[in-house]
Amino acid sequence: MCTLEKRGDLFFLTLTGDDEHRLSLTLIDSLLSALSQAKSQATRGSVLVTTAHGKFFSNGFDLGWAQAAGSASAARARLSQMVAAFKPVVAALLSLPMPTVAAVQGHAAAAGFLLALSHDYFLMRRDRGVLYMSEVDLGLPFPDYFTAAFLAKIGSVSGRRDVMLRGMKLKGDEAVKLGIVESAHDSAESTVEAAVRLGEQLAKRKWNGDVYAEIRKSLYPELCGVVGVGVATPKAKL
Repeated sequence: MCTLEKRGDLFFLTLTGDDEHRLSLTLIDSLLSALSQAKSQATRGSVLVTTAHGKFFSNGFDLGWAQAAGSASAARARLSQMVAAFKPVVAALLSLPMPTVAAVQGHAAAAGFLLALSHDYFLMRRDRGVLYMSEVDLGLPFPDYFTAAFLAKIGSVSGRRDVMLRGMKLKGDEAVKLGIVESAHDSAESTVEAAVRLGEQLAKRKWNGDVYAEIRKSLYPELCGVVGVGVATPKAKL
């Protein structure tokens, strides 16, 4: 499913195995557990780096499990379960008291794209892998928090249109031009290495994690409202 490892100030959240890292209820629960563990162990200077094994970062929800339900209505019910279960993952990343970096070494589609986008920094492999919101091609509407996240995180109107209404498959350099991705790199290894370097730079700042999380939430008030995350004003500690 996923593992959480702490090395110095950096937490490494890794989607393990060589499969598509489909966001099943089990994997979603594993992600929530790992994020809760990272939050409980956070100190000044903590940073989360998220990556995955194999050629997929995450290919979205487990649609195979939904389609195996036996009827269209049962399949919709299973999909709705996953949609509801994943919302707290987005909320947890928004409220995590540390900077977050996604090192996307392969394909990230639908909810897998949103998982990466929910981090503060998003680095991507240049030579392989695409970002793809498949909903328009599959005939599925966007959940409200998906739309809120893309409105909050992608500043380009034409970029949002191409991603959400056109189902465009973006490679690393294209995603950088649209402002979706921080930087693109030549291999999976160099993508993770760049994410680690960035994480170490951020860790040196030794920010107050609670203040950092509240500033992050204040940047995305509509998204926070949709996922049920409140924005407070923490007491400054000088």
